[in-house]
Amino acid sequence: MQTRRFGRTDHMSTVAIFGSFALSQSTQEQADEIIKKIISAGVNHIDVAPSYGEAEERLGPWLRSERQRFFLGCKTMERSREGAIAEMHASLKRLQIDSFDLYQLHAITNFVELDEVTRPGGALEAIIEAREAGLTRFIGITSHGNEAPGVLLEALKRFDFDTVLLPLSYVQYSNPIYRMYAETLIIQCKERDVGTMTIKAIAQGPLGDKTQDFLTWYIPFTESEKIQEAVNFVLSQDITGLCTAGDPHLLPLVLEACQNHTPLDEAEQVRLINLGNQYQTIFT
Repeated sequence: MQTRRFGRTDHMSTVAIFGSFALSQSTQEQADEIIKKIISAGVNHIDVAPSYGEAEERLGPWLRSERQRFFLGCKTMERSREGAIAEMHASLKRLQIDSFDLYQLHAITNFVELDEVTRPGGALEAIIEAREAGLTRFIGITSHGNEAPGVLLEALKRFDFDTVLLPLSYVQYSNPIYRMYAETLIIQCKERDVGTMTIKAIAQGPLGDKTQDFLTWYIPFTESEKIQEAVNFVLSQDITGLCTAGDPHLLPLVLEACQNHTPLDEAEQVRLINLGNQYQTIFT
C-alpha cells in the first residue's frame, strides 16, 4: 500500500489509517481477525479513542507485542487539564503501552470548544505536559462538522499542532464554502509541515430516521465501484491519508480501494464534486 509522509512526524503512514471504531462492538476473537486483516494489508497507522467502545481493550493485547509495527494516535474529548490527564492514563492502561506517538484534542466542533481546550487549565495544557514527560511524541487536533476547516485554521494560529484531522469527501466538497476553507487549511498544513488526516471518505448522506445497517452514524457507499471513486477522490488531495470506516464489513472494501488508488485529474475531481450535489452532506 502507498505511504505518505505524515508531516513533521516523519512517519511514512499508509494512506489507509485504521479507524479502530471498527472494533468498538467486537469480541476479542472478532477483533483479532480484523487486526490480522489490517496487518495483511500493510497498514501501519492506527487511530483510536476511549469513546470507541471496546476498541482500546481489543487493541491492547496486540499492541503489547506489536507496538513497533504501528504509529499510534489516541484522543481525548475531555476539555479540562485534569480530565484529559485522567483519560490519557486510562487509555495507556487499556492499550497496555507506555506512550503514544500522537495524542489529540478530539472533536473540537466549534470555536467555543476551541476556547475551552486552549485556555489556561484546558486540555491542551495536559497534552503539552504529557509531551514533556515523554507520554506522547506529537500533539494533534481533530474537528467534525461544517465548521471543521475554519476551527482548525484558527487552532493553528493558537498552537503549533503537529497534525489535524477533518472530514473530506467529494460529497462534502459539493458545499463550496466548506471546500474553500478545507483547501485553504490543506495548503497551510503543507506550508507548516502539519500531518493531515481525513474522515468520512465514503459518507453518502445523513442517517436520519433510517435503519442503521452498518456501524456508522451516516449512510455509507457500499458498492466497490462507489467506494473506489470516493477513496480515489480523497487520496487525490494533498493529504497524508484517510481513516477507514468504522464498520468491520466495509473495512475490507476500503482497504482494497486504498490499495488500488488511482489519482484523479482535475476534470475527474470536478465531475465527482458535481455528482456530490445529488447527495446530502452529513453535516447540516
